[in-house]
Amino acid sequence: MKFDDYRAQDAIGLARLIARREISASEALEAALARAEAVNPKINAIIRDMSALARAQADRPVDGPLAGVPFLLKDLSAQFAGVPTGAGSRLFAEAPVVADSAIVSAYRRAGLNIFGKTNTPEFGLEPVTEPEAYGPSRNPWRLDRTPGGSSGGAAAAVAAGIVPAAHASDGGGSIRIPASCCGLFGMKPSRGRVSMAPANEGWGGFSIQHVVSHTVRDSALLLDIVSRPQPGDPYWAPPPERPFIEEVGRDPGRLKIAFTTEAIAGDQLDPDCKAAVLAAARLCESLGHAVEEVTLGWDYAPVQEAGGVVIAASIAALLENEARRRGAEIARGEVEDMTLLMQARGKAVSGARYIQAMQTAHAFGRLAARAFEGFDVLLTSTLGRPPVEIGFLRGGDPARYMDRLLSFMPNTQPFNVSGQPAMTLPLHMSSEGLPVGVQVVGQGAGEGALFRLAAQLESAAPWAGRRAPL
Repeated sequence: MKFDDYRAQDAIGLARLIARREISASEALEAALARAEAVNPKINAIIRDMSALARAQADRPVDGPLAGVPFLLKDLSAQFAGVPTGAGSRLFAEAPVVADSAIVSAYRRAGLNIFGKTNTPEFGLEPVTEPEAYGPSRNPWRLDRTPGGSSGGAAAAVAAGIVPAAHASDGGGSIRIPASCCGLFGMKPSRGRVSMAPANEGWGGFSIQHVVSHTVRDSALLLDIVSRPQPGDPYWAPPPERPFIEEVGRDPGRLKIAFTTEAIAGDQLDPDCKAAVLAAARLCESLGHAVEEVTLGWDYAPVQEAGGVVIAASIAALLENEARRRGAEIARGEVEDMTLLMQARGKAVSGARYIQAMQTAHAFGRLAARAFEGFDVLLTSTLGRPPVEIGFLRGGDPARYMDRLLSFMPNTQPFNVSGQPAMTLPLHMSSEGLPVGVQVVGQGAGEGALFRLAAQLESAAPWAGRRAPL
């Protein structure tokens, strides 16, 4: 299969070609592997090779809506039996995995052929993908820029044409940030929509798994495939009115759309990001929606602090569990310095402080939900600036780090805290020719409305032909 023919298809398109026997699953896989061999040395997106397993799988008959489609797992959260999940860390680089997680079982039942795992920052802690264990991933649009994080390897692989969609996860923007950086569609589902089983909740329920993709329809179908509650799940999202794939192409109706050019957790947006919001608002208005600029006026600083408490305590618990399992403390050099700082902060969190942090988070969720009583969706910039240079967050003191962090990702974490679905759409390009995403946030459990609007915008301002030059 020629690369141009392969890259022209999304996951659904490839599955249809395979089902009609116009190509074989082996041909699709070999096209993906050839592209990976050609470009992965440049972008460092795939850090674990599973091609032998995938080639064996391609020779077997498989049913499912995406039978034979090549696919990649992020090396965090998702467990594939017999293959380590390193979480971007030296500590777990060869940790044994005895069983598939629920999401991987769902992917395999759907027929996806998983041939590798993608790069991620250590424990998903950063919005860039530069782990010491595996080195930085690079953006196919410009190799000196980040593909974002923490699903940076996944987004780089999709943007480079290795796969049409790839597994990702989002604890503070980690689907939306890399999708924005790499010119992709990225949906963060509602809390409880995708089970973390058999693992515990991620970061107090802030984290959720799904994919990055080129097309809206791939994201919708893949969410249908994995949105199955598991016994004992601590969170639960109401079942959708109909399958998400049936929302794609359905009339969204006349929506009340609020927009803001605010930076929720930062100071101000880069002009390119502000321009993206304003252009998206005009586009929505031209499609017949009622569009209104709003001032949110949220005091997000206490919520941001609470989120840091939850994440730090989660990292401390993770490392303490590993130390207990092996009977020895985690030594300096086994994890990165930032992880050690987070661990130290987490160890200082009392039980009462953790509960207070969760109470702050849940109070913010109620505040955000009440704000949506006046409109259907909220439109913001996904990021505070276009994709930053590799190393942008490195060096300097903690205050400088936080200033740079918030200048880059001011608008994504609030909706992990609130649990609302939020998506980024590749509607804009910066003055330097880099992708700039626009975030659209929905009401709780409102993925259906987001998919309807996303498909309408995808049709009105197509992005499928805009591909990274790598």
